[in-house]
Amino acid sequence: MYFINFYFPSFDNKKNGGTELKVKQGFRVFGKEIRRNWVMFLMLLPAIVYFIIFSYITMPGAYVAFVNYNPTKGIFGSDFVGFKNFEFLIKNGDLWRITKNTLLYNVVFLILSHSFQIVLAIMLSEITGKYFKKVSQSVILLPHFISYVVVGVFAYNFFNYDNGFINSILVNMGMERFPFYTNPGIWKYIIVFFYMWKTTGYGMIVYLAAITGINSEIYEAAYIDGASRFQRIRYVTVPLLKQTFVLLVLFGLGGILRGSFDLFYNLIGTNSLLYHQTDIIDTYVYRSLIGSFNFSSSAAVGLYQSVFGLILVLTINMIVRKLEPESALF
Repeated sequence: MYFINFYFPSFDNKKNGGTELKVKQGFRVFGKEIRRNWVMFLMLLPAIVYFIIFSYITMPGAYVAFVNYNPTKGIFGSDFVGFKNFEFLIKNGDLWRITKNTLLYNVVFLILSHSFQIVLAIMLSEITGKYFKKVSQSVILLPHFISYVVVGVFAYNFFNYDNGFINSILVNMGMERFPFYTNPGIWKYIIVFFYMWKTTGYGMIVYLAAITGINSEIYEAAYIDGASRFQRIRYVTVPLLKQTFVLLVLFGLGGILRGSFDLFYNLIGTNSLLYHQTDIIDTYVYRSLIGSFNFSSSAAVGLYQSVFGLILVLTINMIVRKLEPESALF
C-alpha cells in the first residue's frame, strides 16, 4: 500500500471506488524516480534478485513437507501424505524439545546481545580519545570475522577432558578433571558466552551509528541546562535509541526459530550426550537430512519454522504499531 499511495496519490478506494486510479501517471512518476535515483535502484537490484531466486522461486519446494518424498518420482510425483510428517514430529516429542530449546536460546541471545550492544555503543561514544576509541572498536569487532569453525576449535582446546586448557589448570592445582563434553547443563552458558563474544561487536556498530546520527545540538542544550554526562545518556541517548532497538528486535523476532547452526554444530558436533540441552531446529533438520535422508520431515520442520516466525513477527508488529506507531515495521 505504501508503493500505491506514494506513486499513485490519486488512488482512494473508499471515496472514489478506485475510479480515479491513474495507472499510467503513476508509472510515469515511478519511471522518473528510477531515472532520478538510478544508482540507488541499481544498488538495490542484487538484493531483489537474491530474494527472488532464493526465497520466491523456491517456495513450491515447501510441498515436500506434505508428501512422502521419493527422489525418483520428484516433489510433485511423490505420494501425498498430508500432515503425517508433522504428526510424526509431534508424537515422538522432538518438535516440542527442539522448539523449546531454539526459543529459549534465541530469547536469551536477543536480550543479552542488544543490552550489551547498547551499553558498549554508549561507552564508546563517550570516549574522547580518538586513538583509544578506534582501537577499542576494532578489538570488540574482531571476533565477528573469526569463523565458527575456529570458534569450535577454541572451545575444544579449552574444554577437552584429556589435555584441555581448563582441565590442565585443574590438574596442576591438584583438582580433578571436569567432563565438559558429558555434562549437558554447562553448555547452555558456554554457547551463550561464545555467541555474545562473537556477535556483540557487529551489532554494536548499528547502535553506534544511531548515536552518531543524533543531533549534537540536543546534547549541547542538555549540557547548558546543567545535565551531567549520565543524565544526558539517560534522558537523551537512551530514549533516542528506542526506535532503533525496537526495529532490530522485530527483525530478530522474525528469525527467533532459526538458530545459529554454525555456532551449535561447531561447538556440539555429533555429541548425542548434549542433544537434550543443546539441540535446536537447525541442527535437528541437518541430522535428519544427512543421517537418514528424511527430506519430508526436514521440510516439515523448516515450514513450521517459517510459519511460526511469520506469525510471531506479524503479532509483535501489530502490538508495537498500537503502542508506538513510529517504531513498527509496517
